[in-house]
Amino acid sequence: MLGEYRIEGRRAADIAASVEHAVGSGELEPGQLLPPMRELAVELGVNPNTVASAYRILRERGVIETSGRRGSRVRSMPATTGREYARMDVPEGARDVANGNPDPALLPSLAEAFAAAAEQGDREPVLYGEALVEPDLARRARAALDADGVPEGPLTVASGSLDAVERVLAAHLKPGDTVAVEDPGWGSLLDLVPALGLRTAPVGLDDEGPRPEDVRRALDAGARALIVTDRAQNPTGAAVTATRARALRAVLREHPQTLLIEDDHGHGIVDLPVHPLAGVTRHWAFVRSVAKAYGPDLRLAVLTGDTTTVDRVTGRHRLGPGWVSRVIQRAVVRLWADEALDTRAVATAYRTRRDLLVDALARRGIEAHGRSGLNVWIPVPDETAAVSRLLHAGWAVAPGARFRLASPPGIRITVATLTPQETTPLAEATARALGPAPARAYV
Repeated sequence: MLGEYRIEGRRAADIAASVEHAVGSGELEPGQLLPPMRELAVELGVNPNTVASAYRILRERGVIETSGRRGSRVRSMPATTGREYARMDVPEGARDVANGNPDPALLPSLAEAFAAAAEQGDREPVLYGEALVEPDLARRARAALDADGVPEGPLTVASGSLDAVERVLAAHLKPGDTVAVEDPGWGSLLDLVPALGLRTAPVGLDDEGPRPEDVRRALDAGARALIVTDRAQNPTGAAVTATRARALRAVLREHPQTLLIEDDHGHGIVDLPVHPLAGVTRHWAFVRSVAKAYGPDLRLAVLTGDTTTVDRVTGRHRLGPGWVSRVIQRAVVRLWADEALDTRAVATAYRTRRDLLVDALARRGIEAHGRSGLNVWIPVPDETAAVSRLLHAGWAVAPGARFRLASPPGIRITVATLTPQETTPLAEATARALGPAPARAYV
């Protein structure tokens, strides 16, 4: 079951540490089945309750998952596994359409913005005890949020969308609580939730966003939080419409104690309006990252929400990293002020690339989804076969398992750098990889 690796320890903490070390080093691989608790207890000469406690520690740390009688196994993306170990390797010569990155050619130059921010830092050094948020950034961000109908609320910043989501979840929930998440959904988020000791409740979606009946079912069953991607949903490209937003707000009114978190990482790269859900529940957060539009390495997201939520996030942030670099904040202000990015042109470019591929696939009888954002989602009968055949044809696509909990199989294609000349060959290769098949829904 474990090959050559031997779990060691007499205390729950030591047993958990032994497993965690093996997972981090690669001696125990993702998906590998662990011994039944009673069997391991006999082998180690300890009480079964000790092993049960160790396994509980590992579940709360996001290292393993337990499926009733099917036992416990290492998670597909355990929190202890380094990104280099878990990432998909693209062989030499294959075209990488799996990575989820924006097109570097559509990102603005950062040199002048950072030079100006550094010069300002020389004149006005930021010292301990000063404001966490650059005043001009707060002013400009608030104006943009107001224009999009996001409710009034205090504002802070975090190191990207995922950092903001983690801080909001930690501010309100405790291990064992359930979070309703989109399925298919953002793989990093699906890994983060169990890593915090929280449970996931999958919510199906279509091109217009989460299905209201699925959200109601999850909240009725006790989910304490709901995370929604407003636009550019990863991996399906879904975007919440005005009609869907009204339906979701109606469901949330029935559950006013729900912690609502909205992720608008598509701001600046999508030409569809945002339809916020915030303001219906007592606690809410709206997160807007600059990563996709201005560059992933900027590591900055604006977060607004109700007073209690933002106050808790800000207070905990002060006790850890303290603040997001004001040099980075000032550089982003410069980029916004100088209109370094033609957001309309960027959104049009991504939409054109998505539409070309979706249309080319449709002409070949293949269902595909990509209403907004950088990706196209294709339902498939067999992910392993589809990924393998496409790789053999020279195309590296992302397997859907990275983004799924209970939804049917699929593959994700990132169109960010896809050229018009590549669209037809990719569509033809996909058609050959899938073969003739009836239309299938992805939720």
